[in-house]
Amino acid sequence: MEIKKIRVGNLLLSSNVLMAPLAGYTCFPFRMLAYELGAGLCFTEMCGANGLKYDDKATKRLLVTSEKEKVKAVQLLGGIPAVMEKMAGSELLREFDIIDINMGCPVPNVFKSGEGSALMLDQKRAAAIIRGCKRSGKAITVKCRTGIREDDMFAAEFARVCEDAGADMITIHGRSRSMMYDGKPYVREIAMAKAAVSIPVIANGGIFSVEDATRIMDETGADGVMVARYGLEHPFIFSELTGRSSGKTAHQILMEQVNLTAQYYDETFTLGYIKKIASYMMKKRKGTKKYKERLFQCGNLEELREVVSLIFSM
Repeated sequence: MEIKKIRVGNLLLSSNVLMAPLAGYTCFPFRMLAYELGAGLCFTEMCGANGLKYDDKATKRLLVTSEKEKVKAVQLLGGIPAVMEKMAGSELLREFDIIDINMGCPVPNVFKSGEGSALMLDQKRAAAIIRGCKRSGKAITVKCRTGIREDDMFAAEFARVCEDAGADMITIHGRSRSMMYDGKPYVREIAMAKAAVSIPVIANGGIFSVEDATRIMDETGADGVMVARYGLEHPFIFSELTGRSSGKTAHQILMEQVNLTAQYYDETFTLGYIKKIASYMMKKRKGTKKYKERLFQCGNLEELREVVSLIFSM
């Protein structure tokens, strides 16, 4: 695929390979790793606007960042235009350059509350949310799906709504809400959306290799690609796509992740996060399954470092 810089509002991203916002994973340390390996943009985990409104500690922890993160993007979830506008312009998000509005989450409790992918069914409200967030002065992006059901997809129509409301970029997950995270992505829907708007369109879904990324770019004409869970399993996909290598091994990367996470978060969070990311990365390594139970039994950082070294030095 062609690697190029991409403009989002007044920002120029270093590459058109993006890392998806993933609940439980895309905390500050992982975003820094993805950037180091070539990602042009990474997002926080999904942050609930209501949680921020009521000063929820767990939600605020999702906003951890530092000056080391050159481009800062937060993904905001919510369904009430006034609340979304207020949080977008709040002091809590002052450091962030980009607000990505979640209009694609398919999870039942999110959908039932009128948030996430449910906003695709209420285009007037979706547009009001975009316009409200745009008043923050930040670049506004939207992540959505091809539609709600496989027999009723309308990505192109929704992309036009987003652009007309002021969105600076849109990412389309090539599956409908009913498909959740399984099934072959509908690249034709992404292609139609790309043809319908002038803002950048990012293709998401089913990208596990350079070949996959090249194919989806060729078939959709998209401006870039977004890697999701495969980025956790194989972070080096960013290097493979962009040609930018850190020269580090998986073991070195994980040890740096332990240290960086411990610097910004408490031990409980650090243990939980490293266990999850190491477990994902173990999928690509032969002969490590027998160590998974031992990994999750680690009760402190010293023990965690020992087990990570044992597994990833093999």
